[in-house]
Amino acid sequence: MSDLHARMAARVGDLTAVVVARCAAEAPFYGALPRATLQGEVARSIAAVHALLLRALRDGGGGPMRPGDLTRLIEWSARRAEERVPLEAVIAAYLIGAEVWWQTLTEVAEPGELAGAGGKLLACLHAALPAVVLAHQNAQEDLHSEDKRVRRALLGALLEGRPYEELAGVARVAVVGEHEVVAFAFESDPPSRLVQSSLDAFTGIPVLMDHVARIALLPGRCDVPGLVARLEKDVGEPVRAAAARSSVPAAISSAAQEAGRVLDLVRRLGRPPGCYRLDDVLLEHQLARPGDGLVRLAAKLDPLEEHPYLLETLRVFVERGLNRRRTASELCVHRNTLDYRLQRVSALTGLDLAVPAQARLIQAALVARNLAGPADHRGVTGWQGSAGAAESG
Repeated sequence: MSDLHARMAARVGDLTAVVVARCAAEAPFYGALPRATLQGEVARSIAAVHALLLRALRDGGGGPMRPGDLTRLIEWSARRAEERVPLEAVIAAYLIGAEVWWQTLTEVAEPGELAGAGGKLLACLHAALPAVVLAHQNAQEDLHSEDKRVRRALLGALLEGRPYEELAGVARVAVVGEHEVVAFAFESDPPSRLVQSSLDAFTGIPVLMDHVARIALLPGRCDVPGLVARLEKDVGEPVRAAAARSSVPAAISSAAQEAGRVLDLVRRLGRPPGCYRLDDVLLEHQLARPGDGLVRLAAKLDPLEEHPYLLETLRVFVERGLNRRRTASELCVHRNTLDYRLQRVSALTGLDLAVPAQARLIQAALVARNLAGPADHRGVTGWQGSAGAAESG
């Protein structure tokens, strides 16, 4: 095939220009590159592949490529991965190049030469593409592993209030402006990759997340309730989340602590799945602080300890906004039965639910009791230990 080799060699310069132009027009990655890069580095890479195809055409018999040629392709592919060229862009360039090469073959080859030349082209693609894909993926895995390490270190520095600027530069992450810090609690232990994919898909960016502590950093004013709803669908289970906003990167650490305290409080209170902020549990957060006053507040309901049905009635009544109709409906009792039970609560505690100030006191006492646990565990020492843990959480 020496004559065909010579005819194709004469067209290589034009072929390279055509492939570069089509890559820029048909592959978005190449279309976004500067003209100098296209006509420089990209054109040189395409010309090098054409040189391998010409050599295969000239050699005639034997394998489609020499071992050294395949090694060079693998090296180039790894280099492209290190330069963050997407694999789909690399494959697109190879396929465009093969199409242009074949079209040129049909123009310059004699009828008897075309089948052999086409076979050589297909054999080269068959040998090259699997090796190129494998080399690119291996290089990307190495890069991703390093990227993950740097991103974890960056998130750790931000959450702990340590210097982060150098890590942000290495990770190529812009840490500026407002952020939402979100702490998550799952009923089971969904795969980290599933959680990460859900967050990335919702926000449209790679989200910084610590999958051990279950805390994520979202730039800007993200729709956190919408994100939680999407995450619940993706992982297939209810999710509790607590969010806190930081106006500047330096405040991310304190926002993370706030989100953690709110989530701990929500879980201890048995609140339903959903997204919470400090304002949603502000009273409960304040009540969770240790002190003798809180001990005495929780003790207001100790007379009901031997009447669990009265405690349950009171809990539902408070949760339903002191609405007697809704409370009776949920408890499946007659309104007269509910009224009797509430009268018994007032008689035993000395607090009248019909008096607004005393009703608020009963509501606060119920929250304090929920935080404290059963009365036999609510001594001064035990209570302060529990409250102290909540405060530090």
